[in-house]
Amino acid sequence: MKLYSFHLSGHSHRVHLLLSLLHIEYETIEVDLRAGAQKTPEYLVMNRFGQVPVLVDEDLVVSDSNAILVYLARKYGHTSWLPDDPYAEAEVQRWLSVAAGEVTYGLAAARLITLFNAPRNPKEVIARSHAVLEVIDAELRERTWIAAAMPTIADVALYSYIAHAPEGNVDISSYVNVGRWLEAVEALDGFVALQRSAVGLQSTEHTKLIAKEQP
Repeated sequence: MKLYSFHLSGHSHRVHLLLSLLHIEYETIEVDLRAGAQKTPEYLVMNRFGQVPVLVDEDLVVSDSNAILVYLARKYGHTSWLPDDPYAEAEVQRWLSVAAGEVTYGLAAARLITLFNAPRNPKEVIARSHAVLEVIDAELRERTWIAAAMPTIADVALYSYIAHAPEGNVDISSYVNVGRWLEAVEALDGFVALQRSAVGLQSTEHTKLIAKEQP
């Protein structure tokens, strides 16, 4: 099994995380997005949108991070990561939609600005980020996991960009339930972290400023 990914991509990390949680051996192939490797004719055969990640499992090619999560959960995770109960599965799909929608256009977009100078409106995407964080924090008020009584691929899909929200200048410190949930994900057997970058609220300059303000 091969995973074409980019080391700073939250979408790629979703798949790395689930593969690790499922204890599946695989080969990582780094796609140099800065050099445009995702737009070569060879890569576009695997993913016509020119995006990471792409999973190659023998003769099957699966693209789109959430689609890959579904594929892996169905093939290797039995029902532990994607329930087969209709309502429970619907709840998981609901949060996969949030990961592909509000999280991508809020938290992920904010991080793109600081990491890659993406042409986005910081005020707009940060406001969008806090809007979805408020909803998620409320959902987690009386539960450990976002979609079921156990961790599912919905938690995996949401984790990366929420955990790295400060890199996009999105402060998550006031979201107590989100913080507790992040710790629960990070305590799972097989958890692997996404590489952190010293940008946004995690930059050296920001850290020095906070230190000066503290008594």
